[in-house]
Amino acid sequence: MLGGLSMGLSTVSDPINIVFVLTGCFVGTIIGMIPGFGPITAVALLIPVTYGLDPASGMIMLAGVYYGAIFGGSTASILINAPGEAAVVATAIDGYPMARKGYAGKALAIAAYSSFSGGTVGVILLMLFAPALASVSKSFQSADYFALMILGLTAVSAFAGRGRFLKAVLMAVFGLMLSTIGTDQISGTQRYTFGSVQLLDGIDFLLLAMATFAITEGLFIVLNKDASSDSYKPREVGFKSLKVPKFEIKKIIPTIMRSSLVGFFIGILPGAGATLGSFISYGMERNIAKPEDQKEFGKGSVKGLAAPEAGNNAASTGSFVPLLTLGIPGSGTTAVMLGALIAYGLEPGPRMFIDSPDVFWGVIVSMYIGNIFLLILNLPLVPYLARILAVPRNLMVPIILFFSIIGVYLVTFNAFDIKLMVIVAICALFLRLTSFPMAPLLLGFILGGLMEDNLRRSLIVYNGSISFMWERDITLIINIISASFLSLPLIRTVKDRIFRKTV
Repeated sequence: MLGGLSMGLSTVSDPINIVFVLTGCFVGTIIGMIPGFGPITAVALLIPVTYGLDPASGMIMLAGVYYGAIFGGSTASILINAPGEAAVVATAIDGYPMARKGYAGKALAIAAYSSFSGGTVGVILLMLFAPALASVSKSFQSADYFALMILGLTAVSAFAGRGRFLKAVLMAVFGLMLSTIGTDQISGTQRYTFGSVQLLDGIDFLLLAMATFAITEGLFIVLNKDASSDSYKPREVGFKSLKVPKFEIKKIIPTIMRSSLVGFFIGILPGAGATLGSFISYGMERNIAKPEDQKEFGKGSVKGLAAPEAGNNAASTGSFVPLLTLGIPGSGTTAVMLGALIAYGLEPGPRMFIDSPDVFWGVIVSMYIGNIFLLILNLPLVPYLARILAVPRNLMVPIILFFSIIGVYLVTFNAFDIKLMVIVAICALFLRLTSFPMAPLLLGFILGGLMEDNLRRSLIVYNGSISFMWERDITLIINIISASFLSLPLIRTVKDRIFRKTV
């Protein structure tokens, strides 16, 4: 390993590769900040630019674009509640309320620190355990993935306030239902399209995210006449806004470490990716938090902001384990990067250690340097980005609506999607006014397709029997964890009733 690290350092220390790391991080961060442009778009746009480069330099630059886009994606979520990428949906849940309270600078700073820490922990684990973790990743089967998706769905308990657990579950089920709309990829059957050609490909995630979060927030601001525009203005400006009190730093350090570990190990599983890592990290932190801390989740909790940011960045790093060691993409973005590797004439897999050690170790070492660059690039921008919320409310709402509509149209180029987004936004506004949480809806929608695919494969392997849910030890353990998470709200309710009777 030391020889590999030495080779990686010599590769990255080349001045031209340092420039590529910095360029990738900068471009990825800027693209990630724009609602509707996620890491997949960022990497895809930069692939043609890297074709004329040395394979090591090209992959170093693309890796920088990837985690730069994840790093920058939190900005739109925190400032205007517009999560254009699935991996930063959980960030908006506490990041946006914190920004609305006037602490946008602190929210962006915590997101930056957490992202840096999660990425750093991920890189260290990647350097130490990549070969061993590859065998763990390879041992997972469809039944294990299906159980893991169920575990991800149990995170709905983290998005439910006291007494609203059933509403959160209903929204998750509704999200699962929406994910079935379109053409079944296996049988070719059209499902719930109502004869519309426009729905053959299903509903786009970005459309649903913008409708349920960004546009709904804009409409909610208009309806909420009691909300003063002054409440959106930063309480502190300049670099003072970056200050995080010591007691809050002490609170989020354990959260960042736990979420980084969870996110990384979720990320090494092919198909899981940063989205599941962020949701499970958020759900775990809320479920293990003290009762007084749980009340803050969804209202601007520092733990609720730090957990998904550390989790999604660590998972992004972890997704390179199956890509580089097995040749299996761990996420949609690494699937695009796999195509770039093949275009370079490289064969990702177990022999990549031997055949292309400069590329393998160069990418790993560049991640750590890239995380440092991201912190240096983003922190000076935070005070200026935070001033976005100082824009008067009568201008803020049109800005939110403009970015939402343009973001969706630039991805789909379909006027039907704009109409559908408006309809979904009106329904989402009604649900929000009746205290239904939106995050479980997106969680169910994101996991729906993955759950269906793995359930189908598991049933085929086990001849239609559901015994796959308990026959493998790892599957059984994941299901037990899921059951314990689901039972926590019930246990708390029983405890509260017992306490009231004894008082």
